[in-house]
Amino acid sequence: MTDAQHLQRASTHNTKYIKASQDVLYQAFTDPMALATWQAPGDMTAEVHRFDGRVGGGYQMSLYYPESEESVRGKTAGREDRYTACFLELRPPSRIVETITFDTGDPALIGEMIMEVTLEPEGEGTEVIIVFKEIPPGIRAEDNELGTRLSLEKLECYVE
Repeated sequence: MTDAQHLQRASTHNTKYIKASQDVLYQAFTDPMALATWQAPGDMTAEVHRFDGRVGGGYQMSLYYPESEESVRGKTAGREDRYTACFLELRPPSRIVETITFDTGDPALIGEMIMEVTLEPEGEGTEVIIVFKEIPPGIRAEDNELGTRLSLEKLECYVE
């Protein structure tokens, strides 16, 4: 990647207070059945194809756009965003860092982005902080923020 391409890559930051413990939330980020339930934003659905919950391991997952959606905008196929995540850091119950690479031939979507999840206890719940770095230029930062916010809403429902 050239320096110019590196500079074009965006970052996003989302925060949500969820009335659940760090342990419960950490489990939701590191359990394949939980990920398939809450990680797909909005009306999307998800499927985890493989999972290895160790540093250096990771998972492959597909997010599917609903059939009712008229526009075809999947990164991998018409209605599918398939990606591979690799765990760089797993520090229970407070931090997860992973890289995400989309299964795509589109040069604007190629490359690793980094997702950092921090779980900070606050009162009777936990502040969930998700920072994405190095977002490929084919993904608009505002779309990434919206998708993350919608996923966090699903996470809240899942754990509460």
